[in-house]
Amino acid sequence: MQTFEYFKPQTVEKALITPPPARYIAGGTTLVDLMKLTVETPSVLVDINSLPLASIEKLPGGGLRIGALVRNSDLAWHPDVQSFYAVLSQALLSGASPQLRNMATTGGNLLQRVRCAYFRDPDAGTPGGYGCNKRTPGTGCAAIDGYHRMHAILGTSDHCIATHPSDMCVAMAALEAVIHLEGPKGKREISIAEFHKLPGNTPHIENVLEPGELVTHVELPKPIEGARSVYLKLRDRASYEFALASAAVVAKVENGHIQYARIAMGGVGTKPWRSHEAEGALTGQTATAASFRTAAEAAMAAAHPRTDNAFKVELAKRCLIRTLKLATA
Repeated sequence: MQTFEYFKPQTVEKALITPPPARYIAGGTTLVDLMKLTVETPSVLVDINSLPLASIEKLPGGGLRIGALVRNSDLAWHPDVQSFYAVLSQALLSGASPQLRNMATTGGNLLQRVRCAYFRDPDAGTPGGYGCNKRTPGTGCAAIDGYHRMHAILGTSDHCIATHPSDMCVAMAALEAVIHLEGPKGKREISIAEFHKLPGNTPHIENVLEPGELVTHVELPKPIEGARSVYLKLRDRASYEFALASAAVVAKVENGHIQYARIAMGGVGTKPWRSHEAEGALTGQTATAASFRTAAEAAMAAAHPRTDNAFKVELAKRCLIRTLKLATA
């Protein structure tokens, strides 16, 4: 780990005056690991734990405002989240371990970096090391012809096939969360669908944050009356493991027909994968096994698997079908 300066501002305004290449740190559950691996080498660490961004508040018109410093455990066990946004509570509790959830924050979870073994190799992107376009653009993607069992089958490119690791973000994609940012140019808000970027030919650019910008809070819209939500995660072991495939579903059924559906997939995409195709296949249809299978086929129609992760296509379909059954039961 390289040496760095440490700065702990007491207000958002003071936090924003620190120029790049500084890094904001809160729980540190990802950043510290990456610094030890020399993936991240900030010259300045800005500790934001003293900022007033750790509250969960109801919005006047319905919905919920979640501060960027709200810990994952506090968010998962919050009574309003459990009652009205069950998919988010379930997603958070399926991730990491209790100790990590007690430290990890909402903002940090949004900014998780990939768990690709090549990306996290200290020598990746260096002469003689593995190629990693996320680390050093133009050096290639070693995972394409190497070990890629855990890698993505949706949203990939010839430059990167790394899977987005977050469970929380998949649930927030299905809930259509809005992320609020503040930076040197002022405040702005952006939907979670637009926050994370596809790798394309610039996989080192993972989100729309501009230099010096800070996630301040996330807003969830008013719950859909009569809808139920479920998160299901399939993985190699029952805890402390990343998803092979996961599904977040928010659905409303009336008179046996699906009136509202929002679907997002995890473990299979290079970003939290909202499936408009599956939603379109479901809306107005009867809540039956046949319609669920049709939706699952639509969700995976654009999948581009490779040798060792081809099993994810059928696994993701079955994961979505099961989640739809639970959400519409």
